[in-house]
Amino acid sequence: MEWLTEEKIPVGKLAKAAFDWLKDNFEWFFESLSTAMETLIDGILWLLITPHPLVIIALFVALTWVIQRNWKTCLLVLIGFVFILNQDYWKETMQSLTLVLSACVVCMGVGVPVGIASAHRPRLYRSLVPVLDLMQTLPTFVYLIPAIVFFGIGMVPGLIATVIFVLPAPIRLTHLGISSTPVSLLEAARAFGATKRQVLWKVELPSALPQIMAGLNQTIMLSLSMVVIAALVGANGLGVPVMRALGQVNTALGFESGFVIVVVAIILDRMLRMDRK
Repeated sequence: MEWLTEEKIPVGKLAKAAFDWLKDNFEWFFESLSTAMETLIDGILWLLITPHPLVIIALFVALTWVIQRNWKTCLLVLIGFVFILNQDYWKETMQSLTLVLSACVVCMGVGVPVGIASAHRPRLYRSLVPVLDLMQTLPTFVYLIPAIVFFGIGMVPGLIATVIFVLPAPIRLTHLGISSTPVSLLEAARAFGATKRQVLWKVELPSALPQIMAGLNQTIMLSLSMVVIAALVGANGLGVPVMRALGQVNTALGFESGFVIVVVAIILDRMLRMDRK
């Protein structure tokens, strides 16, 4: 079988050549994108860090009440944030939430329109499926390499890698929701003379709202799962103490920071659940 490996298909060399060409010819684009992402991250981080922690906790509890209308869920959110304060991980938590919220803004801003377009154009969705599969199955560490090449070290490459990994979820779920709109509703709307825009905004989107919210939930959970990996490229947040604990074999630090990540995940998941029973 040695003859089979004598002439390797130059996958790695072609990828390197493609990245080098992109860097040389589109450096202006990556710099503009980096500036936009930095502005978004700095703005969200300022909103979360500047007020007193108790103000942020009160806002999250109030938002939970608006979404869920359940005092038990509000109490759970309150206890979770108080626990984070008690463990002295408030700043790291806000930095991680900044990464998560930034990824949500980008992923939902891109994923929902693409999902709607692909639901209305089956050929487009069929062409997107292999790309979405590649984005979800390629090891996440591989995303970090071009992110570093194009954007250097810091929060921006962590955000870009997170977006690449997370983006398929809102696209798929939005496509599912729009495609699952009952035919009877569509026919009724068209029979009453609704335009395509009216059908989209008044029939399809309300019908697909549970799936879109599920896509938002998945976006947040998957973004949170990238917190530790993003720390490898200099992203601040809860991933930093986890990586430090791994390097020092520090069990106490590892369990502290890891458990705080779990608490944040529970808080966000309960806040955005669609079922209110």
